[in-house]
Amino acid sequence: MALIKGNTMKKITKGRNAIHNEVDNTYTSFIDNEGNRILQIDTYGSNQREFRGKVSQSIQFDKESAREFMTVIKKEFNI
Repeated sequence: MALIKGNTMKKITKGRNAIHNEVDNTYTSFIDNEGNRILQIDTYGSNQREFRGKVSQSIQFDKESAREFMTVIKKEFNI
């Protein structure tokens, strides 16, 4: 699990990229103990996984990092 806060995203170039397997995903939004909204995206293991339906990875964004991620998405997808 990971919480991304503030403006911390940095673009890198990798020598090799690969498409991952498609998995189920969900999101939730909640208020933390300090009154800040947090957006959490969860992904679930593949159907071949021993414990199906169990959260595999979670990533959380605060307001500032979500804003930055939206900027990255708009730039990279030209929207």
